[in-house]
Amino acid sequence: MPQRIEPCLALLKPNAPAGPDWLFEIKWDGYRLAVHIDRQDVRIITRGGHDWTHRFPSIAAAARQLGVHAAILDGEAVVLDTSGRSDFGALQTSLGGRGGKRTSTESILMVFDLLYLDGHDLTGSELSVRRHLLEDLVVPRSDGAIRLSEEVEADGAQLLKHACQIGLEGIIAKRRHQPYRTGRTGDWLKIKCVQSESFMIVGYQASVSARGGIGSLLLAGKRGHDWVYVGEAGTGFNGKDAASLRRALDTLKTKTPAVPLKGKNLIFAQPTLIAEIEFRGWTRDGSLRHASYKGLREVQDNAAVFDMNDREV
Repeated sequence: MPQRIEPCLALLKPNAPAGPDWLFEIKWDGYRLAVHIDRQDVRIITRGGHDWTHRFPSIAAAARQLGVHAAILDGEAVVLDTSGRSDFGALQTSLGGRGGKRTSTESILMVFDLLYLDGHDLTGSELSVRRHLLEDLVVPRSDGAIRLSEEVEADGAQLLKHACQIGLEGIIAKRRHQPYRTGRTGDWLKIKCVQSESFMIVGYQASVSARGGIGSLLLAGKRGHDWVYVGEAGTGFNGKDAASLRRALDTLKTKTPAVPLKGKNLIFAQPTLIAEIEFRGWTRDGSLRHASYKGLREVQDNAAVFDMNDREV
């Protein structure tokens, strides 16, 4: 069994594709995980390759009960609200916040792919085959710690409209007949109601009038090995959040900004803290529109920082 398989990633698109070659699922807002099962030995691996088995004991226990000798599941760890929607903030809280040491007993795994099963590497098989085998392994509509992210048989545009109306983050579209290919190949697409991506915090604008002393966060995406400034987020955090962010950023102060910026009361920080940011699109000059802070991501999620080459122009 492979020690690790680099994940297939969804490419951001503004509209849902059409046609019988595509299947659709709900987009879950959490942490991407691979669950490796080898008899009773279970490893839960993050997108960045870190072992987080100890952070998700309920998912690990459920994996041991699947009745499979060896398998690799691909899915998203989430915490659901009372309406069944994934809540990224609640997931972060369950883990004790960024850098927290808590185990998350509230988390469940919404599993959407099967990459390996009992001696057989399935990555070369088409998605429809992998889904069929997965549905034999994970019972649809179960209420356990491992649940199937089910295919929704609907027109993509109509499904997206409905998802947005009921407050979901968006939908995922996948090509039925493609093998599992790592990276953003375009085999998987994500279409969001409100755009949300991870950006590096490269500093903040200090403010004596704002609670916590932060007027806005300075954000950057990546392009190759370089950082690209994408604007500021001045909403989404309360006084407690701001005070915590300021303490963390002040320990990372630097006189050399990661991106060339000038302005009043700018405090630059080493590019270490990753923020999940909601926004309403892009300006012509490459800045985020109406950016709002959702929470910090773990250092293990460095790979998740938004790649500017993926931006829709």
